[in-house]
Amino acid sequence: MLHTLQSVTKWIAILSLAVLLYALMGKDKLPEPNGFDLERLSDPKQEKITRKPFKVEVGGEHYTITPRYAYWLEGVIVSYHNADAFSDIWHHDKWKDFINVRDLCVIWGSNIESGVYQQMSFENDSWTCWAYWPDAETGSRFVPPQLSNNHILTDDMELKRQLMSAEPGDHIRLQGLLARYENPSNGFIRDTSTTRTDSGNGACETIYLEQFEIVQKANKRIRSLYQLAKWMLIISVTLFAILFFITPVRKPQI
Repeated sequence: MLHTLQSVTKWIAILSLAVLLYALMGKDKLPEPNGFDLERLSDPKQEKITRKPFKVEVGGEHYTITPRYAYWLEGVIVSYHNADAFSDIWHHDKWKDFINVRDLCVIWGSNIESGVYQQMSFENDSWTCWAYWPDAETGSRFVPPQLSNNHILTDDMELKRQLMSAEPGDHIRLQGLLARYENPSNGFIRDTSTTRTDSGNGACETIYLEQFEIVQKANKRIRSLYQLAKWMLIISVTLFAILFFITPVRKPQI
């Protein structure tokens, strides 16, 4: 009986791994343009405000937030970077920056309507979003002012939970403050862009988050399949390992 169960769990693990790899290739595929509500994916809005600086505490560090504009953004995520990623030595270790929990690279407008993003690739590092196109014709169709890399700040655990659940291809809406923030304990300061037409160093929007919503989740079925396969693989591998140690060794027949 144990030998049979061990064999079954082995094949479940192999099947789960195959399904996991299949789903991994498709779960972050960017949807077709006609899958989005294009009327909502217009340029971000900002309004000048006179709100005074305020202080927040995250991870034992105290930050001063200096608001510059109220800001509303609705767009499609094409890539992201988590500040606690293993490869990120800057945010937590070097800068003691625990309030910038995630960067979202977002596109909208003509970049969605034309479908140019489907011929492109996008990638985030610790502070930059990179957009790549295969040829000059594709590059000429892409509109740089309709892409932004957003440093998202929050000390609210529920907002953080919602933010961290967003994935490439998701249509998201956020509201917050374009803001400068600093950590007086180590002198770290990061300001914000206040226009969509700049580029290079300092062109990212730094947003203290007040509201966040996933308007439309992308690739629901294949992402559900990915989660199912992942947990089936974990369970089957764990069970196989247990059975490996408790199943008696079959004696060879003479």
